[in-house]
Amino acid sequence: MSHSFNAYALVKQAIAQLEEKLLKRTVRINERACNVDALVGGRVLKTFCSNDYLGFANHPALVAALSEGAQEHGVGSGASHLISGHSRAHDLLENQLARLQSAHIPHARALFFSTGYLANLTAITSLIGLANKGEAHIYSAALNHASLIDGVRLASAQHQASVTVFDHLDLAELEGALIKDTSPLKLIVIDGVFSMDGDLAPLHQLLKLAEQYDALLMVDDAHGFGVLGENGHGILEHFALHSERLIYIGTLGKAAGVSGAFICAEDSFIEWVIQKGRPYIYTTATPPAIAHTVSKSLNLIEGIEGKARRKHLNELIKLWNQEMAFSSWEKIHSLTAIQPIIIGSNANALLASKLLDEAGYWIPAIRPPTVPEGKARLRVTFSANHTMDDVKKLIEVLQKIESSMLVGDAA
Repeated sequence: MSHSFNAYALVKQAIAQLEEKLLKRTVRINERACNVDALVGGRVLKTFCSNDYLGFANHPALVAALSEGAQEHGVGSGASHLISGHSRAHDLLENQLARLQSAHIPHARALFFSTGYLANLTAITSLIGLANKGEAHIYSAALNHASLIDGVRLASAQHQASVTVFDHLDLAELEGALIKDTSPLKLIVIDGVFSMDGDLAPLHQLLKLAEQYDALLMVDDAHGFGVLGENGHGILEHFALHSERLIYIGTLGKAAGVSGAFICAEDSFIEWVIQKGRPYIYTTATPPAIAHTVSKSLNLIEGIEGKARRKHLNELIKLWNQEMAFSSWEKIHSLTAIQPIIIGSNANALLASKLLDEAGYWIPAIRPPTVPEGKARLRVTFSANHTMDDVKKLIEVLQKIESSMLVGDAA
């Protein structure tokens, strides 16, 4: 290879630096369908790292629905939604999604996307485009997901919007900034369930601030849709919220077990997103067979089986909160399926993950920049397909690993 190929030298150096800092990520191949047991490198591992919270990803009814959808609609959409890619399956799904949020958003309308990342980018950039350049202000929670952060950055660059980052656990600073803000368009952007800590956003207070200071409130409910609320409709149902100011993002590849995401808002806002949302306009539509399958998943979420699975999931969470205790590691209290264990250094988090792997468990170490420096962790997630015994055994293994690592540190 030519010595003058500087980009190659730069990339090798950059990767080496990641390795030195214990920040290099690796891909592992699971040779089984998504479930609580994976086959990795010829070994069966009990997975406590998937976002398949209701255990629907390999549900027989959804496997059959995908086949049925492909038979009826084919395997591709052929074009963007605004050309010829919007099928009857897409339309039926969007109407169904809008109905799920209609108790919380007046004149609700939904728009289906291939990923949550794309939905967030589209929602933020198009909504900020409602104002003239330099006349919008975005308020973004400090621990928001990367897709929200990137959407805010892109909207700021495109529309010269001002940005304020706030602590969702202390809203006094946010209110102080809103009081002084004379911008004609203000958008508060926040995760509904924070993916690395598992806590819920204080949406009651945030909506009150949005109404008091004339702002929109955008909620990314990636980890709440399907799980929270009596009917699994998500965090708006959980908190019984209702407002025309709400912009709701739901993800369909986690608890729903399939793929995609959606934006739901008052009809006029969705119409504007259709007109100005560049990722929506210029992306080939998701295969209609996927939309058909998601629609079947929504029926499961709202039905008897969905209710039973949410009940069992909550029992697993209760068991964990009652029986899991550490002497040095920090367990963050969460009422959701996301249960973080703060270990601290990258090296210790990687070691704990390695020891878990040797014990037959798949729980990767989560390191910066996903989480703050010094806050590397294990992110335990539960599925309705886990048993109570699965959780009890995991608790025993984790406590033994923590003890062994403490002995090693002392030595």
